[in-house]
Amino acid sequence: MTKTITAAVIEAKNADFKLEKLQLDDEPQAGEVLVKMVASGICHTDQAVRDGSAGAYPYPGVVGHEGAGIVEKVGIGVNNIKPGDHVILSYDYDGTCEQCRTGHPSSCLNWANLNTAGVRPNGETPFHKEDGTPVHNFFNQSSFTTETLVQANNVTVIDKSIDLRKVGPLGCGFVTGSGTVFNGLKPEAGSTIAIVGTGAVGAGSLMAASIRGCAKIICVDIVDQRLETAKELGATDVINSKKDDWVAKIKELTNQKGVDYAIDTTGRAEIMKQCVSALASGGHFAPIAVTAQTLEFMPWNELTAEQKHVDGVLMGDAVPQILLPQLVNYWQQGKFPFDKLEKVYNFDQINEANADSNNGKVIKPVLIIDPEYQPGN
Repeated sequence: MTKTITAAVIEAKNADFKLEKLQLDDEPQAGEVLVKMVASGICHTDQAVRDGSAGAYPYPGVVGHEGAGIVEKVGIGVNNIKPGDHVILSYDYDGTCEQCRTGHPSSCLNWANLNTAGVRPNGETPFHKEDGTPVHNFFNQSSFTTETLVQANNVTVIDKSIDLRKVGPLGCGFVTGSGTVFNGLKPEAGSTIAIVGTGAVGAGSLMAASIRGCAKIICVDIVDQRLETAKELGATDVINSKKDDWVAKIKELTNQKGVDYAIDTTGRAEIMKQCVSALASGGHFAPIAVTAQTLEFMPWNELTAEQKHVDGVLMGDAVPQILLPQLVNYWQQGKFPFDKLEKVYNFDQINEANADSNNGKVIKPVLIIDPEYQPGN
């Protein structure tokens, strides 16, 4: 059985999002969950799929991977998730490989196949056009739709009192930024950290660094308004890299030592290289942007001689079912005020919202897919 739903389809590389009627399988198979979407954040990775910078993708497809919604049905073998549950959606993982079993599902040995192949684990697409044309998914989630089929591992159940219109972006951008700090770099209280780029991922890193007790949290950007927001979120120092040599300023702020930790969210080759230069001896750098650009340096002179480290951290090395509730708790305590960065749009404003994200006008656009939703129901 299938049902008719509305989804924002990308027909081809660089095409606009187009709201279309699609057919969705109405009966979840084993391990699957049917979710009615309430809201979804827009992430830079969605744009990277649309413009091709994230690599090959089998268009046509439905992206979106920061969804929040309400469970409608569950398939055989799905435990601890039931119809009516309110959920945040994140990435998929198999749960059985050695990486998953040791607590690192973002390093799942089947991660690429599960999240970027555009099909369900059984090889089928969840969506079809009226003429039968298959329409691919993304992250086994595809949250830019009124209803979607996901895997049980995509799902984190939350309390029904929490406003689903706010928490979708926790599933990627904010979990990536915060998890890079909490699980990847693990800065000690009193240490110093530089965060380049103060979009959603950078802001997540910033708020997590504040929770960890970093003595200096130095944020770098080219937009003064974003830097002012960074100060409101806990940055101790801010640098506009259009106006100042930001590496030199960091050295000034750290008695010429450099920072213990650095995070780049821009993906720009020259910025990543500068992050390595900004590190103190023994420092750690995490380049976490989705980018096709490269990082080049002389390993001996610029890395080994000072025992610097470049750390790959995917999706914040997070177990979503653990970190997402923690972030909700931090938010409720006022320690992780991510919702200050959100701006809501109607579902049919998706191209406007995406443009506002790309040009930096908005840090975190959120699409309201179900305008009739009321928190607590």
